[in-house]
Formats: sequence, C-alpha cells, structure tokens
Amino acid sequence: MHTGRSVFSQLMDFTAGYELDKCVRRYNGEYRVRRFSCRDQFLCMAFAQLTGRESLRDIETCLRAQGARLYHAGFRGRISRSTLADANERRDWRIWADFAQTLIARARRLYAGESFAVQLDQTAYAIDSTTVELCLALFPWAPLSGRKAAVKIHTQMDLRGHIPSFIHITGARVHDIRFLDELLLEPGAFYIMDRGYVDFARLYLFTQHAAFFVVRARQNMDYAVRHYRPVDKSTGLRSDHIIVLRSAHSAARYPIPLRRVRYHDPDSGLVLAFISNNLSLPALTIAQLYHARWQIELFFKWIKQHLRIKSFYGTSPSAVKTQIWIAISVYVLLALVKKELRLARTLAEIQQILSISPFEQVSLLEALTARKSEIQQSPLRNQLPLFNL
Repeated sequence: MHTGRSVFSQLMDFTAGYELDKCVRRYNGEYRVRRFSCRDQFLCMAFAQLTGRESLRDIETCLRAQGARLYHAGFRGRISRSTLADANERRDWRIWADFAQTLIARARRLYAGESFAVQLDQTAYAIDSTTVELCLALFPWAPLSGRKAAVKIHTQMDLRGHIPSFIHITGARVHDIRFLDELLLEPGAFYIMDRGYVDFARLYLFTQHAAFFVVRARQNMDYAVRHYRPVDKSTGLRSDHIIVLRSAHSAARYPIPLRRVRYHDPDSGLVLAFISNNLSLPALTIAQLYHARWQIELFFKWIKQHLRIKSFYGTSPSAVKTQIWIAISVYVLLALVKKELRLARTLAEIQQILSISPFEQVSLLEALTARKSEIQQSPLRNQLPLFNL
C-alpha cells in the first residue's frame, strides 16, 4: 500500500511555492497576518475549484472533515469560512493574477512544440471574451442593464496547447475592442479575432509592430479591389483580393492595402469574409487560422462547465477576481500535470479524478494513469446454479 503524501499535496508540488512567495511579497499580501497565509488561501480555493464546492461553508465543512490530513496536504492555518472570506475580500487580487502568469509561462514553454490545425511556424493567438452574469443586488459595482450585472473575461489564448497567455477582467460594459489596448504585441505573431474587434486605427498598430492579424470582416465595409488572386474553389475558397479602404475615415486610420479572403465554411454553410495584413500567406491558411479560433470558445465552455466561475464565494471586486484568477491557475495546473506526466487523459478526465481523490494516499501518476484492471469473478460457493444442465 502506498503510504506517501496525498494526491492533493503532490498536485500542489507543480505550483512552485517560491513563485507564490515572490508574488505575495510584491504586493505585501501577508502584512500583519498571523495564521491564515496566502498559501493556505490558495490551497482552500484550489481545493474548492477541483472538487466543485458550492459555498464557503461547504469548503470549511469538507476540509475540516479531513482533520489531521490537512497538515500533510500543506495547510497550516485553521480553516474558517469567515477567515477565507476576509482573505478573498481584503488581499490584493493581483497576487493571484501574477501567480497565474508564472504558471502560464511554464505551460507555454512546455507546449511550445505542440502542433495545431494549421501548419504555421509563428505563434498564433486567439482573442475573445466571455461574459459571466451576476446579480445586480449583490454585485452593484458591475452593472450591465436593468437588474443584471456581469463581468467580462477578456482572453488572449495561445493556440499551441490552448493556454491562455493574457487575461483582463472588466465590467461587462467595457467593449471588447478596448482589450486590444492592453496587449503587448509580439512581432511576427498572428492574432485571430472576430468582427467585434474591427477598429482600423487599432489594427494599424499591429502592422506598425510587425504583427499579423486575421479578423472577420464586417458586411458593410467600404473598399476597392486593387488586385485579384486566383483561388482553388474546390477547397472552399471563393476569392482572394488585395484591397484598399475607400471610406475617408477608415482610409485615414488604415492607409495601406489589406487582404480580403472569402471562404465557404462547410460546417455552417456560410460564406465568411476575412481581412488580414499578411499578403503572402496562402489564402486557405488564412481561413484555417480563423477556424482554429474556435478553440478559445471551447476554452470558455470548459472553464464554465468544470470550474467555479459562474457563482462566487464573495461579492466584492477583489473576491470575484481572486476566484477567477485561481480558477485559471487550476486550469493551467492541470495542463502542466498532463504534459509533465505525459498523460493520455483529457483535462476533463484529470479534473474529475482529482475531484474525488484529493486526500487519497496514492501516487499522483498512479491515480491519473489509465489502467484497466482485469477483475476475475469467481462464482460464489454458496449460490446454487439457476439452471441445471
């Protein structure tokens, strides 16, 4: 029998505690703290994310039920829902944002060699946002409309490994396009976006920084065709044009030629138009890049289904952002475990296994490795046969 540490303790080894300590010191997160450290706070919230706890009371009840096992799992402070609520509300949420970025940096290095649907040497990012609806009575600081409140999770995701590389949390009234102002553009990289991000002044900054974009074009875009390129319509392509913007307002914001590619999507049956500042990439690759953008939608769907970001343990802005950032940390942590242990399981399967066995004293690799045990069923000695042949 394995008598080592718990599965949860082994999982937390992947978080690199010294990185958390640096983030805590950066924001003075443990000023005048005696018992409940930032490490304890992270462990409680990570446990809640992995096991799907419904409330602070639920977290407290489940953890206290483990008794002496908590110390060996890394907990040092006394678990109390009021103490955890105060920590989520008062401690600087940027501690968890910076800590998540350290995990993201490690994961991106591990997944740098991963391939995705498009044969491309450069880095490709998908950009989008998802809205998390809230109750206005409980979250008056994030009004949306009427009696509704909401926050937006603006995300830039590396398509190699599906790792979120940059996240910005705002109120739902903040337009998606303002997220582009927060980005540090990477020369040579591709940024794939939906048509909600079409702003020619901001798109021109991509060109000035030697970065490329692929954006779905708006239907009312006013342009003139400068050059027609041949396309193979059997691949789904419909046209490949070099264009210039004809509207005086748009032309002043983006004064150089663009590329416009039309493609028939076999999945939806729609003919989609894309604009890009890359004039040399094959037209079919442009369409495939936009199709790969769907991975960010799957990421949003995954974290909403498997992590706790649709209901919150606190109502203050700090508590909400703390919970979201720790949820992102848990997602990246699962990706790290999958890659470093070379697991064939999906992230959903890994999360489901960890949710029911956090305090079992077995090897983490053994708990997560897909092994089918052959169970030999021997007939019961005291059971009479049903039929005598």
